[in-house]
Amino acid sequence: MKLSRVLTEQRTPHYYCSHNKIISLHDNARLHGDLTDEEEVLDWLTSPDNMESSDAIEKVNKRMLERVLARCDYLAVFFYRRFHCRKCARALEELENIDDDAEAQSIHFVKIEDENLARSFGVFNVPALVFFRFGDTEDPVIYAGDLKNGTDILGWLITQKDPSSDMIEEMDGDELEELIESADFLAVLFYDPDEEDCPECQETLADLENIDDDTDRHGILFVKTTDDSIAADYGITRFPALIYFENNVPSIYEGDISAEEEVLQWLIHSKSEDTIETVNRDMCDKLIENTPYLVVLFYKHQHKVSESVLEELENIDAFTDDYGIQMVKTQDSSIARRYGVKQFPALIFFRNGHPLIYKGDLNSEEAVLDWILDDNTLELADDIEEVNGEMLEKLVERHQLLAVYFYEEECEVCLDILNDLEEIDEEASLFGIGFVKVSEPTAGVQWGVHSVPTLAYFRKSVPAFYEGALSDPESVLDWLTSQDMIELKNEIEEVSRKMLDKLLQENDFIAIFFYDADCPACEEALHSLEEIDDDIDELDILFVKIKDPRYARKYGVKHLPSLTYFRKRFPTIYHGNLTNTMDVLNWLKKNRYRTRELNLFMFSIIAMGAVFIQYTCFLKFLFEPMVEKQS
Repeated sequence: MKLSRVLTEQRTPHYYCSHNKIISLHDNARLHGDLTDEEEVLDWLTSPDNMESSDAIEKVNKRMLERVLARCDYLAVFFYRRFHCRKCARALEELENIDDDAEAQSIHFVKIEDENLARSFGVFNVPALVFFRFGDTEDPVIYAGDLKNGTDILGWLITQKDPSSDMIEEMDGDELEELIESADFLAVLFYDPDEEDCPECQETLADLENIDDDTDRHGILFVKTTDDSIAADYGITRFPALIYFENNVPSIYEGDISAEEEVLQWLIHSKSEDTIETVNRDMCDKLIENTPYLVVLFYKHQHKVSESVLEELENIDAFTDDYGIQMVKTQDSSIARRYGVKQFPALIFFRNGHPLIYKGDLNSEEAVLDWILDDNTLELADDIEEVNGEMLEKLVERHQLLAVYFYEEECEVCLDILNDLEEIDEEASLFGIGFVKVSEPTAGVQWGVHSVPTLAYFRKSVPAFYEGALSDPESVLDWLTSQDMIELKNEIEEVSRKMLDKLLQENDFIAIFFYDADCPACEEALHSLEEIDDDIDELDILFVKIKDPRYARKYGVKHLPSLTYFRKRFPTIYHGNLTNTMDVLNWLKKNRYRTRELNLFMFSIIAMGAVFIQYTCFLKFLFEPMVEKQS
């Protein structure tokens, strides 16, 4: 085809690429020279005087496409039909929306109507988009997505321009360890770069690089590493291996790692759903050693009972997370044997490394959750429990009385004080006071804790700070159990047996409300009595409550709810209506300010004593004369 024909064919503008721009030659530009001299024509075409930028996707013919391919590093070619092709019109409209964005990335767009040429590049149906790098017509890339989604097309073009941007980033050493600790959602591929040692590693890596962009879109970072030491920390001995980390909690992929779509679905499911992470032996050992509260489910693969239990327990995984309790699962039988597990599935709760086996019904998710969160399960004998920030928040909400020791593990003074405080942990528990320790640096900031060591005492979530010597455990215990620390404004304080015994010894006037759980009458009475709590305090009467029916029977209380007034440890039971607060208050006033009044029991004892004395005197005076006469 002659160049003169090229210029006059269909009277369309023609183009070439220069300095990363598509240049348009319009009909009003005329050549005054020899049209048979092709070199002269080409020089004229490339003259700056005849160049004009165009914002639309320019149309070219076959010959001009060859020139553009020769001059442009990155070129996107849209093959289409103007007539009888609705899809072509829609696709063209979408592509023109991203034309400027592509141009900003030095990716140039042209369109062409030439189905024969399209077939030479492997395109057998239009519309179609083909990408060329550096004019390489032997290896074009055909877009296989939706031509009506401009955002995806633009991302695909940018990736094709720089294929390395689609590669999984290499990372190792301290940088990788910091990323594992800080990233919310992270996938790490462990592989061996030596093809002889791991022939499938490179192939697997190539497969997984196809889903790198997909994981990014779902907010999951994806990195790869050849760091053997980090792999060993997580028990990785065979390569390739994939571990997903969610907030530093690892979960190992157990499926076919070369099946990229299955891997992608597993990662998305792990991020979006509450799943129990899978760990191997070394990972499990590491978690047991370093995690304050860890629940481990031991199960068998392709085991119906295990699958049923796993399905149930995944429903409570989110609840345990809220309390800072991690839950993982493992098939490793050696760890199970270590803790005496012989039947599967089995559940063990590790509290600072101390194991406790669950003996209830694993198919009852509510029973399992209640057991995990029960105070008796969480507590360790002769040890102040270590908790993290999340667990501390939950404990402060749940416990009426909670002592919290804030410290640092690298602080020798803190550790010495901790040893002293552990001497009173069990005794504080008898008084109904929970005792925990926290070494997490930011855990106490919200309550104003900015230095360590610090002891905070939470009463109904309100903190008070100990200002004495923490190295004196007896003084600390006296402070924790003192009346000033127990009393709460506008509320009847809850006490334990031990605390009540101490209060009875230290106080002359105490009113005790005995009640029971699941008792509507108790709740109604308690609500009424709390309205006069401040009035009772003005009478200099300590008002407390205790939920202990057995302890109530010790003082003759058989029916709950009940109010008992103690005057110098001597009880008097109120027999009226507890919801009638004025009667209760008047009764307490009467008992508080009496001087010689004795209750019926004491009067009976005295009366019986007096009668006995009179009877003895009567016998003595009656029989004494008779004895004298006989003698």
